[in-house]
Amino acid sequence: MEDKDAPCEGGWRVGGYSVGAVSTFLSTVLTFPIYKTIFRQQLHTMTIREATRQLGTEGITHLYRGLGPPLLAKTVQGTLLFGTQGTIQHRLSGGNPRPKHRCLSGLLSGALEATLLTPFERVQNVLQDGRKNIRFPSASSILREFWSYRGHAWLRHGIYRGFTPILARNTLGSALYFSSKDPLRDALSVRGLPTWMPALGSGAVNGALTSLALYPLSVLVSNMQAEVGRVLPRVRVVAGVVWAHCGGRVSLLYRGASLIALRSCVTWGVTTAIHDTLTKRGGQGL
Repeated sequence: MEDKDAPCEGGWRVGGYSVGAVSTFLSTVLTFPIYKTIFRQQLHTMTIREATRQLGTEGITHLYRGLGPPLLAKTVQGTLLFGTQGTIQHRLSGGNPRPKHRCLSGLLSGALEATLLTPFERVQNVLQDGRKNIRFPSASSILREFWSYRGHAWLRHGIYRGFTPILARNTLGSALYFSSKDPLRDALSVRGLPTWMPALGSGAVNGALTSLALYPLSVLVSNMQAEVGRVLPRVRVVAGVVWAHCGGRVSLLYRGASLIALRSCVTWGVTTAIHDTLTKRGGQGL
């Protein structure tokens, strides 16, 4: 596949950074209510109707409560994910990427993304838990709580709680996405179609399947990060509690999966279409 992302001095791939930032910013605003509904389902094992009713009871003023951290985080995420993956892939492949280059660059960019963005996800998940609206009215109140922990507890129990499953989810997710994105797009390309349509379909299918495959890790992260305190149970213990809470049923573990598939179709479809379209135009000198 031709490498269309325009380089700048030092080998950095400039197209992915800017386009990734713009596309993820817009998609985050559009899909945040869906994400918040999914979060409530993951946290309380609710149906879609129950989660929607709970959000409706809290009122419109709380619907976008917690938007700030994910909006900033997703914008940074898009910048890092597309930008660093493109840069690493180019350095590994010399402009002629193979599947192993896409997979490895996805793993590395996902690891960097997890390391830098876990604090944002931690604050976001606390803000979205309706049980903590009074205790933590703002992001700053959560950060003050974490800062009050002594020693390294503010890292392990505070902003980096749940880092291990986030690292696993992000590295695997990025590797799967970038390994499949271009082959899916090429398979969906039909003569006469606008150039953005195969990318839209590729991103929608790829994002949905990847999100569904890693959904149990997202449930684990939500349950770990929504709790606030100095005690940090092991990942295995939290996973056991979540599984017991679901009654040992996969169907209950996957509550919210239908919405996350919808959100991923919209988010990654739009993001991929914008990214590929603008990258192609940039490669043509437009």
